[in-house]
Amino acid sequence: MPADSELALPHTWRPLGPRIMGAVLLVGLFAVSAVAGFSLKADVKAKFSGSEKGTLLFFALLVVVLVHALTRSRVEVRADGMTVVNGYRRRDFDWAQVVAVHMPSGAPWVTLDLADGSTCAAMGIQASDGGRARAAVRQLRALVASHGG
Repeated sequence: MPADSELALPHTWRPLGPRIMGAVLLVGLFAVSAVAGFSLKADVKAKFSGSEKGTLLFFALLVVVLVHALTRSRVEVRADGMTVVNGYRRRDFDWAQVVAVHMPSGAPWVTLDLADGSTCAAMGIQASDGGRARAAVRQLRALVASHGG
């Protein structure tokens, strides 16, 4: 693995834990729903109205949309700046806009300090990933320092 300052650009960090959790959740939900659906007797299945089936479908799609939002989080770095995607929100930053990178003990994910005094959560690097997250924070700090942030 290259040293922190030798990270090849462009580079993308994605959280591993939430992606695994999302896959397990969706597979488990599908399996439980399939088993429950196949185990119902025909007369019970016939009692479900169209609106009840629609409600079940709505909640299944809602779970898929929420899991997709969590698993698409990422931090992308390029020579000209970085992009932070949290759920369905995307924010683009020039390197000059990013002042510091923080992930204090107990924090769930990285926080970026911005030049305008605000902060931005970067859910693409999550503390639940352990050593992988700590290495990503070191790399991102080195990039911010080397690009004049």
